[in-house]
Amino acid sequence: MLRIRRSANGEVVFSLSGRMCLEDIAELETQIKSEASGRQLVLDLRHVTLVGQDAIAFLARCEADNITLKNCAAYVREWITRQRESS
Repeated sequence: MLRIRRSANGEVVFSLSGRMCLEDIAELETQIKSEASGRQLVLDLRHVTLVGQDAIAFLARCEADNITLKNCAAYVREWITRQRESS
């Protein structure tokens, strides 16, 4: 289960905690799309405990769309880099 907390102060930060699975990604995508265009979006991954291939693909797409990944674990960053290189 993934917990999503939204805060805004100039930029919109989605603080995530827990496990990222496919169903959670769909909910997060909906919340991201509901934000006004032009606002800086940040995903704070400090408390994310587990990610799978679907989450890595999603996070790579987020970065491609100029969404900042904050507090990204080293293994997640490496996995995103490898995903990007293999595409």
